[in-house]
Amino acid sequence: MYRLILLTLCLSACSRLTEVGKSPDFSPLEGSYQHHAMYSTPLPHDIPPATPADASSLWSANRESLFGERRAARRGDILTVVIEIDDKAEMSNTSGRSRAGNDSMGIPSLFGIPERLNEKLPEGASMADAVETRSSSAYQGQGSVSRKEKLTLRVAATVVEELANGVLRIEGQQEVRVNYELRELIVTGYVRPADISRQNEITYDKIAGARISYGGRGQITDVQQPRYGQQIADVLLPL
Repeated sequence: MYRLILLTLCLSACSRLTEVGKSPDFSPLEGSYQHHAMYSTPLPHDIPPATPADASSLWSANRESLFGERRAARRGDILTVVIEIDDKAEMSNTSGRSRAGNDSMGIPSLFGIPERLNEKLPEGASMADAVETRSSSAYQGQGSVSRKEKLTLRVAATVVEELANGVLRIEGQQEVRVNYELRELIVTGYVRPADISRQNEITYDKIAGARISYGGRGQITDVQQPRYGQQIADVLLPL
């Protein structure tokens, strides 16, 4: 077991050593849901019959026309997700508990042993109260939570799936590399086509099952994280 843990740590350390002096690589888009959604051509639900007047008509209802629907509505379409999070929460609680007990137990008639022992004890001594226990406990706790989060971002997402009930599953990923630090933003969830605005945008609070991740990887993020050995020690050590 210890050899397996040691081997895992060595392999992880070796993989990290290969990144020394190099910028973090971008995540490949090939093979992702976005890649398949954009490169695959979905089959049409129906093929309306063409009439001779269609070619000469001044009105066209397709997506490329002036008054056509430009909002994302099918697999492979792109829309903009607007993330504006400004949350603040404060919680405080105090709890207390105390208990005290006093128990006394005598064995005056335990096979006559106390009476026989009393005869041999000095004057004034007795085995009437042979056992006596006392206990007390006290507990007091206090906790508080103060949180403030503010995040304003915009990211383009792709419709990767059309569900049977008309809901669209979207997925967006954005990566920006500055020197040796890579900042990445990932957004996934489910949206209704009716919630998409005429500007082909949707706010994060209209995304069901939203998963928003904003972080980074690189030299700065690596320094901010505890070492693997310290993380393992924090988990294993009782204090």
